[in-house]
Amino acid sequence: MRMTLAVHPEAYTIHSFSPQTVLPETVFQQDIYFIGKTKEELSVVVPSTLALDSLEREANWRCFEILGPLGFSMTGILSRVSGTLADAQVSIFAISTFDTDYILVKQNKLERAIDALKKQAYQIIQY
Repeated sequence: MRMTLAVHPEAYTIHSFSPQTVLPETVFQQDIYFIGKTKEELSVVVPSTLALDSLEREANWRCFEILGPLGFSMTGILSRVSGTLADAQVSIFAISTFDTDYILVKQNKLERAIDALKKQAYQIIQY
């Protein structure tokens, strides 16, 4: 099966908060946002156009969306994509939802990531 990945046009920022933080309503008004919470931290990924007062932040991430939906019986998809990017010396921040996976790479590694994925026969589309 030939996988297709779509590159989102916007840049994203990954924020770190204390786990007790109450997020501003503007986070939930974004077209796309991701939230992960543990006992130790609260992580939020939002478009970089939204400024948040976080403890730490990493800006300039671009997002690949593995076009799905991907069934739970499909195995190794994220592993193959992340392995391809690791071989190309591209670090990732991976996020999964019920339907698909998202892989963030730093803006300055985007072209390297696209080239590596294309060499492995992934189809890349840019919105």
